[in-house]
Amino acid sequence: MEDLTPEDRARYARHLTLPQIGEAGQVQLKASKVFCVGAGGLGSPALLYLAAAGIGHLTIIDDDTIERSNLQRQILHADDDVGASKANSAMKRLRDLNPAISVNFHSVRLTSENAMELLSGHDIVVDGTDNIPTRYLVNDACELLDIPWVYGSIYRFEGQVSVFNMDGGPTYRDLFPTPPPPESVPSCEDGGVLGVLPGVIGSIQATEVIKVLIGIGEPLRGKLLIYDALDMSMRTLSFSAIEREPVTKLIDYEGFCGVKPMTMPFAEISPTQYRTRREQGWDPLFIDTRNDIEASIVTLPDTNLLIPHEDILMADLPKDRDIVLYCRTGGRSAMAAYALSQTGHDPSKLFNLGGGIHAWHSEIDSSIPKY
Repeated sequence: MEDLTPEDRARYARHLTLPQIGEAGQVQLKASKVFCVGAGGLGSPALLYLAAAGIGHLTIIDDDTIERSNLQRQILHADDDVGASKANSAMKRLRDLNPAISVNFHSVRLTSENAMELLSGHDIVVDGTDNIPTRYLVNDACELLDIPWVYGSIYRFEGQVSVFNMDGGPTYRDLFPTPPPPESVPSCEDGGVLGVLPGVIGSIQATEVIKVLIGIGEPLRGKLLIYDALDMSMRTLSFSAIEREPVTKLIDYEGFCGVKPMTMPFAEISPTQYRTRREQGWDPLFIDTRNDIEASIVTLPDTNLLIPHEDILMADLPKDRDIVLYCRTGGRSAMAAYALSQTGHDPSKLFNLGGGIHAWHSEIDSSIPKY
C-alpha cells in the first residue's frame, strides 16, 4: 500500500482524527478499487462521496446520455452536459473533485459478455442501476468473483439499501429468489421520484462501501434498510441465505426477468410513419396513456383522449376505428394496446407509437420536451 502524501493528510484530516479510520483506514481506502454500475441518481451521490473520501480507484459504467430531466436528482452532471455521456461526465467531475484519485469509465452497457472482465479486480461494487435484470447480473458476477456489492433502490419517496455477498453472507437471490413480473415493477420514469431521495440512499451506499473496505461498524449484511422520506422513518428487515443452486455461469438476464420483447398482436408505428399517414388523410383515435401530471408537461398534437394505461379497459373505446396509443417512451402504451387486443378490439386497428414522446422529439419536433 502507498503511504499518505502531505496533500492526502491535508485533504483527509477529518478522517485521520477518527479512531475508527485513522491513517491505516485512509491508506486502505487509497488502495481500494470500487466499481459503480450507473452514474445517475444513485451513482451521483455515491461516487461524489467515495471520490471525496479518497477511494484510490473508481470505475464507472453507464451507456446512457444526460437528459435535462435527469438534473433534478443526478447531481454529478450540469446543464451544459445535456446530451453528453453520463460516464464521461462523471469521470470529469470526479477528477475535478479529487485529482489525487484514479477514475476510469466505460460508456457501454454491463452485459453477460463483459461483466466478469470489467468487475474483476475490484474490491466492491456499487449498484446504481434502475432495472432488475442488471441487478441479477451484478449479483451473479459478484458471486462468481467473490466480491461484495452494495444494493440501492429508489421509487417515489422510498429507498432501500443492503450489502450482498459479503463474507459468505446472503445475496440478492436470497432476498429475491425469482424476479417479479415486469409489469409489477414501475420505473421512476413512470412513477416519479423525489429529487433528494437518491441523495439520501446513495450516501448510505457510500457509507456502507467505506465500512466494508475498512472493516468497521456493522454493514447491512443480511439486512434490508428501508427509508421513507414522507414520514422520515427507517426500518431494517433481516433475511438469511436460502437453499438454492449456486451460480455457475452468467445467463440471459433479460429473458430470465421476462422483459425480452415478445411478438405483439398490434402494430408498432414510428412518429414519422404516423405523421405521414395523417397527412394522407388517416384519422385514428390518438390516445395519451400517461397521467394528467405528465400531460401537463407536454401533449402531442392532435391528441384526442388522455387515458392512463391502467384505466384503458374501463374506457368505452370504439372498435370500428383505428387507435394509436402513446406514452413517454412506448412501454405503457404498448401495455394498453395489448390489453385492448385481448378484450375484443381488432389487433389490426391497434397501433403503438414506438418510442413515444422521446421518439417524437427526435424524429418530428425537437421543441417537444423530453422529461
